[in-house]
Amino acid sequence: MSLYAEAAAIIRPARKIAVVGHIRPDADAIGSVCATVTALRQLGKDAAGYIGQSHPFADNLLSIPGADEVILSDELPEVDLITTVDCGALDRTGSLAEDIGRRAGATLVIDHHSSNAGFGAVNLIVRDAESTTTILGRLFDVLEVQIDRHIAHCLYAGLLTDTGGFRWGSAAMHTFAAQLMRTGIDIREISTDLLDSGSVADLRMIGQALSRVAVYQAGEHRVAVIVADHDLLASASLSAAEGLVDFVRSLDNTDLGVVFKESAPGLWHASLRSNSVDVSRVAVAMGGGGHIPAAGYTACGNADEVVAALLAQVGR
Repeated sequence: MSLYAEAAAIIRPARKIAVVGHIRPDADAIGSVCATVTALRQLGKDAAGYIGQSHPFADNLLSIPGADEVILSDELPEVDLITTVDCGALDRTGSLAEDIGRRAGATLVIDHHSSNAGFGAVNLIVRDAESTTTILGRLFDVLEVQIDRHIAHCLYAGLLTDTGGFRWGSAAMHTFAAQLMRTGIDIREISTDLLDSGSVADLRMIGQALSRVAVYQAGEHRVAVIVADHDLLASASLSAAEGLVDFVRSLDNTDLGVVFKESAPGLWHASLRSNSVDVSRVAVAMGGGGHIPAAGYTACGNADEVVAALLAQVGR
């Protein structure tokens, strides 16, 4: 039995299902949650989406249909099945991790992170998929879900953003995008909402952050680093903060880009990107995870300490 068939088999008998995306969600996480909830409801299931954090996610993600119904919570109701989407490890479910861990036997994991070892009864992990939404597209075919305009919008949101606006990925991503476009979704509006929207405050933050870029030698690697402290990020949107890493992905004469974002004093979220280095291995060594070209982890300390720790790891 294929992994898709196994996933469909655990979904079919369930009547009440909780769909969980990762904390600090991006468009692939929210798009996956909303697409899955809508698809399950189409199948007659009682489904709801959850994120295991108390603070709101980025405003631009509310443009994804159903995002305003996603519940921010530290506990899940009694359900027949928990389905996690785009969660590369159990701890990425945030405050819901302990609850999900206790109910691993009734958990379906759907993901594409290369570092994901699986933490459910069924683990539908396709590591070479461009986005979790592309995996869902195939699963919905197995479940005979009708991909309507609402679901297509959600799936396209994840595909668009996890491929950097279709700048990397396989030929299959274009075929899938074309399938979704045939439902009548407005791809220009989706792109504007998720990639191009911003404010004057965002632009000022980005300018200040870029002025701080520094390049370090770490062993055989050249690493471009941006440090965005708590005070700097306080005036900007979450989407602008998350987008900083795209500026250091492929700078001349570097092979690795990193942004440290201080979400609270002394607490940093590191985003790693590279076109030539397997950054998932670096992130795993630092306690995080991700994909070969894109990964992340959390660190504690002052700015000098977290940068030094990363460079030491990269240089090994």
